[in-house]
Amino acid sequence: MALPNYTIGILQYIPFFYVIWSDDLLSASEVSVVKKTIEDDSVLNSDEKKQLLSWLNKGQPPSDTEFKQWKQTITSSQVKLVESDIYPLTSFSQRLGNLYCEQCDHNEHLKHIEINLGIQPNHYNHLFNVEVVHEKTSNHYASKNLDALLKGAHASEVDSFRSFLNQDIFKWTISRNKEEFRNKVLRQVSLLGEKGYGAMAYPKAYGGTNNMPSYAAIFEHLMFIDGSLAVKFGVQFGLFGGSIQKLGTKKHHDQYLGDTGKTKLLGCFAMTETGHGSNVRGVKTTATYDKETDSIVIHTPGKNDNKEYIGNALHSKIASVFAQLIVDGKNEGVHAILVPLRNEKHELLDGIIVEDNGYKLGLNGVDNGKIWFNQVRVPRENLLDKYGEIKDNGTYFSTIKNPNKRFFTMLGTLVGGRICVAKGALGGAKMALSIAVKHALNRRQFNDSVKIQEDLIMDYPTHQLRLTPAIASAYVYHFTLEEMMSRYSDDSQPDKRKVETQVAGLKAVITWFANSTIQECREACGGKGYLLENRIADLKGDVDIFTTFEGDNNVLLQLAAKGILSDFKAEFNSAGFVSVLKLLSTQLSDKISTLNPIYSNKVDSEHLYNPKFHKHAFNYRTRRLTYTLAMRIRNYIKKGVPSYQAFLKVQTHLLALGKAYSIELSYKIFAEYCATITDEKYRVLMEKLGTLYALHQLHNDSRWYLEQGYFGGTKSKAIRQRVERLSTEFRPHIEVLVDGFGIPEHCLSAPISK
Repeated sequence: MALPNYTIGILQYIPFFYVIWSDDLLSASEVSVVKKTIEDDSVLNSDEKKQLLSWLNKGQPPSDTEFKQWKQTITSSQVKLVESDIYPLTSFSQRLGNLYCEQCDHNEHLKHIEINLGIQPNHYNHLFNVEVVHEKTSNHYASKNLDALLKGAHASEVDSFRSFLNQDIFKWTISRNKEEFRNKVLRQVSLLGEKGYGAMAYPKAYGGTNNMPSYAAIFEHLMFIDGSLAVKFGVQFGLFGGSIQKLGTKKHHDQYLGDTGKTKLLGCFAMTETGHGSNVRGVKTTATYDKETDSIVIHTPGKNDNKEYIGNALHSKIASVFAQLIVDGKNEGVHAILVPLRNEKHELLDGIIVEDNGYKLGLNGVDNGKIWFNQVRVPRENLLDKYGEIKDNGTYFSTIKNPNKRFFTMLGTLVGGRICVAKGALGGAKMALSIAVKHALNRRQFNDSVKIQEDLIMDYPTHQLRLTPAIASAYVYHFTLEEMMSRYSDDSQPDKRKVETQVAGLKAVITWFANSTIQECREACGGKGYLLENRIADLKGDVDIFTTFEGDNNVLLQLAAKGILSDFKAEFNSAGFVSVLKLLSTQLSDKISTLNPIYSNKVDSEHLYNPKFHKHAFNYRTRRLTYTLAMRIRNYIKKGVPSYQAFLKVQTHLLALGKAYSIELSYKIFAEYCATITDEKYRVLMEKLGTLYALHQLHNDSRWYLEQGYFGGTKSKAIRQRVERLSTEFRPHIEVLVDGFGIPEHCLSAPISK
């Protein structure tokens, strides 16, 4: 083949310059990227470098004749563009050079331009007028390796459970009759109990393996089958069984826990009340001890004091009822009491009324109901008395004397449920992302020529941007929740107050993330996403409530923020004046360094991709919000405003702090996890996902950073561009990434995912 009017060195740069000038992508910072690449390229001689650098002058762009010659050189080469190449334009340019040089060195410098300029496949696959090899995904990474990372220590349990789920009873179908749907879910839960999966978190003596982390892992997998199944499973074994395990003592375990794990005894968790919602401390149901009969009388005092949204209410025989315990006329605070609801014939017992909540937005396979108690008498032994008991002489006793501490200790034992809720929501998001991505790798739409095959919608930058950051976030949140479950399950650390603070915020952030992601996936699938058969519609309805149960998200973020303030107060007071000076000095140095114009407008990739920058940005926001919040509350109280009113005045500030803290915590945990990955190839991939997560979060919160002067406008723009570019760089691996979630093929039943 005749050599064109370019040397081999210049020839490999021609596709890059053609794309750059045809799309007018050159900004000042991008000129510097290309210039530095050329200057550092040892393959080029001095004349080649001079020629290439002359083409970077925006004041004197290449002539139209030169531009057309570039195109002719590319088009006549008959070199193919392969969509699935990790660096498509670099590989294309290398093949172009190889036409004229059989032993040309692979020019690694070109990759630097492709990465840093964010040149996307659809920027050039029509420009060149060459044949495009349409392949969905690269095989550079293996989904099984990613799946192995996500399974972690639960690999054997998860693999076994996935195989177990591959049977007809767990096949997803469209269910719109709640009675039939509920009965199907009941059969599924009963089978899971019979096979020992419900009892996994219980001690071995009661049929379990004392393995809460693995229980949480299989709970997430149930979301791949059906949200109703996951929730009913969680109510039976996690909430009802968990309340007996965590709040009861050996006599309760011996009597109830074994049968609960096997689903021989169906129970419910009766905490929430119609009139009191998230205010558990303010529930009105009473549990009054009657010394004469040595029994406890459960009573619903008012019309709206009934228990509501109680899962398993229609199927269960017994309930863990949270009520105000009254002994000798004194209210000892909220305690849990086991109250039978039905006899062996499944007939309601005297004094008990149960009503069906009816159809809901989702989860219609769960039998939610309302429960009223009218002077229902149960034995004293039914009090779950790990943290507070009624002695044989009829007096109340607790080793935790402070009622507030006792209340929060009791609720803290149920934090595992919030972790499972977050994992379940995340499982729903993973499912929706898998369906949406696989659809986008099959669906083609639009191009600029009727003669050329239409483009895959996954190749559009907008589609990459709406799905890829969510995939990165799903990986970050997965490992975050794994770590939180590990901390929660660590019996060597009995004080779970810090974990409770952390989980409160994470549950809110992750369930909101899941809902927004599922909605984005629905829209990304167009009309197909609206069809029930494609699963996303049900995921939308099922996961929606995850933002509300196990704690309303807005309430939980405030709980998280108050926990942070408590830690702040302890730090503030621990060393007196020295501590105050140290804190103020840190705040001041932060402000000086971050308001430095050089820092606030620093946009090079080495800085923006550096985990130190991400950690500093997240930590700066958390600490600044903490400090300013504390000062606001202090100033209100100094003016005589009651503390409750002071907190109401800073409520939005509390929410901002809770969210900021949770995002920082997620990134920190994920970064620590990445450092433990021994396979460098996958460690780099995970770190890159972490970078996308961090920059995406910083972009979403750029308004705050701009207000504080932490970012300048130039830096904010650069972060946005980097998010777009990273989303594009993951395009060749997008299917591998969602397959890495490990969703079994038999669970991906949506027709558009095939």
